[in-house]
Amino acid sequence: MTWGKGPKLEQLAATIWCFAATGKVHLALTAHNGAVLNRGGTGDIQMADDADVIVIGAGLAGLVAATEIADAGKRVIVLDQEGEQSIGGQAFWSFGGLFLVDSPEQRRLGIKDSVELALQDWMGTAGFDRDEDHWPRKWAEAYVAFAAGEKRDWLRAMGHRIFPVVGWAERGGYDAMGHGNSVPRFHVTWGTGPGIVEPFERRAREAAKSGRLIFKFRHRVDALSVSNGAVDGVSGAILETTSVERGKSSSRNVVGDFTLRAPAVIVASGGIGGNHDLVRQNWPKRLGEPPKFMISGVPEHVDGRMIGITEQAGGRLINRDRMWHYVEGIQNWNPIWPRHGIRILPGPSSMWFDASGQRLPAPLFPGSDTLGQLHYIMGTGYDYSWFILTQSIIKKEFALSGSEQNPDLTGKSWRMTVKRATNKGAPAPVEAFKQHGADFIVRDNLADLVVAMNKLTGNDLLQHDAIRTQIEARDREITNPYVKDAQVMNLHNARRYIGDRLIRTAKPHRILDPAHGPLIAVKLNILTRKTLGGFETDLDSRVFGRDHQIIRGLYAAGEAAGFGGGGVHGYRSLEGTFLGGCLFSGRNAGRAAAKAVS
Repeated sequence: MTWGKGPKLEQLAATIWCFAATGKVHLALTAHNGAVLNRGGTGDIQMADDADVIVIGAGLAGLVAATEIADAGKRVIVLDQEGEQSIGGQAFWSFGGLFLVDSPEQRRLGIKDSVELALQDWMGTAGFDRDEDHWPRKWAEAYVAFAAGEKRDWLRAMGHRIFPVVGWAERGGYDAMGHGNSVPRFHVTWGTGPGIVEPFERRAREAAKSGRLIFKFRHRVDALSVSNGAVDGVSGAILETTSVERGKSSSRNVVGDFTLRAPAVIVASGGIGGNHDLVRQNWPKRLGEPPKFMISGVPEHVDGRMIGITEQAGGRLINRDRMWHYVEGIQNWNPIWPRHGIRILPGPSSMWFDASGQRLPAPLFPGSDTLGQLHYIMGTGYDYSWFILTQSIIKKEFALSGSEQNPDLTGKSWRMTVKRATNKGAPAPVEAFKQHGADFIVRDNLADLVVAMNKLTGNDLLQHDAIRTQIEARDREITNPYVKDAQVMNLHNARRYIGDRLIRTAKPHRILDPAHGPLIAVKLNILTRKTLGGFETDLDSRVFGRDHQIIRGLYAAGEAAGFGGGGVHGYRSLEGTFLGGCLFSGRNAGRAAAKAVS
C-alpha cells in the first residue's frame, strides 16, 4: 500500500461476511489507497493493514504517541471525532503547568528539591491502598524519575520554554508524609496550553507531509475490532464536516462509516469531565452525594464514550471512583462550551467560608488540598462555598486557569506579563470577571456584601455578625509575624518564597481595612475536570483485560489510562501532573506500539 497518493476512499468501505465451520468471521475491506486482500498460509483470507498503528484521539497524549510512532518509521492514523480546529484537545485550553523536580528554574529561585522528596510527596498524596494500585504505583515511581530526569531536556529540544517563576500548587498543610508539594514545582509553559501542544502538532504535521501519518478528523470510533483475542482495528461513523470554533459543540450528524485495520490501537480519547451524568454515576460515596449543580472545565465532547467502548472490548477499567474536580469554579461570563466554567488559581490570603458562613477548617486554605476541600464542602449539604477578599488580594493573588484567560503568558508577551506585578488593578481577564461574572459581588462594606451574597443564592444562610466576628478575629492576628491562626501562618510562610512574594501573595493586611477595599465575595462552584482512574496498563501502556492478562494490540494513554497504569495519581494530584501524564504515557505508548509492530 502506498501512502500519500490516490483519492481518499475510506467512505467506500465494504464489509465481507465469511461463514466457516467455526462460525461467522468479520473481515473489513477498506478501499483506501490501494489496500488489497492477502492470503495467509492456512488459506484464510486476511486484510492488508491500513496502518501500523491507529491512535484514537488527537489530544496531547494522542499527538505524542503518534509522533513517536512516525519517528520510528511506522505508519500511523490519528482519528478524532472533532474537527481539525480542535487538535490538541483539552491541553490547548490549559494553563500549561508541568511538574518538574530539581529543575534549573527551581534552583535559580533557591528551591532545594530531589527525587526522594518528590516521591515522598507523591506517595503521601496518592494514598495508594488497593490491590489494583500495583501498576499505578509503578507508573508513579517512573513518572517522578522522568520529571526529575529527561522530561525538561526532551521538551526543550523541541523548542518548549518555561516561565521563570515556579508556582506552588497543592501546598498541603498536614505532616511531611501527607498530601501536598513540600516545595514549588508548578512550571508554567511559556505560551501556556498552546505552547505545550505546538511542538507535537508541528512534528505531527511534518510526519503527515512525509506520508507516515494521516489525520482523519470527524471520524468517531464506535467499536474496536477483536480477532483471536487481539485488537486489530476500529470501526465507526464519519460525521459531517464542521466549521464551529474550537471548544464549541459540533454536529453529530453521520454522513458515512469506516473500518480501519492495524495490528496496534492506542486509545487516547480523554476522560468523562464533559459528561455530568457519568460524573454523577461514578461519584464516590466517600464524598457524599454528587453536586446538584456543577459547571464544566472541559468541552462537551469530553464525553467518556471511548472509555465505555474500550471496556466493552475487554479492557479492565480500575479506580473509576477516583476523580479530580475543583472547588473554586466560576461560571464563564463569556462561555465557549455548555456550562463553561473557569477555575480560580488562588493565592493564600482569601478567607474561605462554607454556604452557612463557617470558615473552612485548617488546613483547607486556598491552594492547599483540593480533594480535602471537596470532601468538606459536600459534607455541608451544599455544593458551593465563598471567598471573601479585598481588591489588594484579587490584584496580586487571583489567576484564572486556561490559555484564553492568560493572554500575556499565552501570547508570550513579557511586556504584558510584567504588568501583573506593576498594574494597580488585577489582570484584565480577572477584572472582566469581577465586572461581568455572575458569581462576583463587590461592595464597600461587609453588611452590604453579606446581603448581596444571600440574594445571589436565594436564602438567608449567611449572618453578618457571625462572618464579621470571624474576619475580625483573623484581622487581629495580622500585625505580628508570629501567630496562632494557621492560615496567617501559611501566608507568612508563602511570602518567604521569592516567587510568591513577587507575583502571587499580597502583603498581609486586614480584610476590613478600607484602604485595601472594596470588599469582594466570590461564589465558588464545583467544576468538573479530570478522571483519575482509567484502563490498567503496564509501563509499555499495554491494556490489561478483565482476566488480568494483556490484550494484544491494545494500548491506552493520557486520561483514558488514568494518565498511566489506571490511576498514577491515586486519590489526589500534586498538580502540573496532568499534561505531564499525557506526555509520559503517550510517549511510552507510542514507542512500545512502534516496537511491537516492527
